[in-house]
Amino acid sequence: MSDPSPGAHEQAAEIRKARFGALPERVPFEDMVEEKAVLPAYQAVDAYDPDALAVRFSCLAADLGL
Repeated sequence: MSDPSPGAHEQAAEIRKARFGALPERVPFEDMVEEKAVLPAYQAVDAYDPDALAVRFSCLAADLGL
């Protein structure tokens, strides 16, 4: 195939360079991190761990609902 115009490759290269020629500016780490104050721990709620209970009280009869 022949080019529609003699400078088509150069023009396309200039368009690509204008659009994709440079990487975006780096985002500083400080702008990517958000810090929040932690609420005080409520031990009665935080102590309940259903996964830990399942490990302690697991048996085949309980799993089958017998």
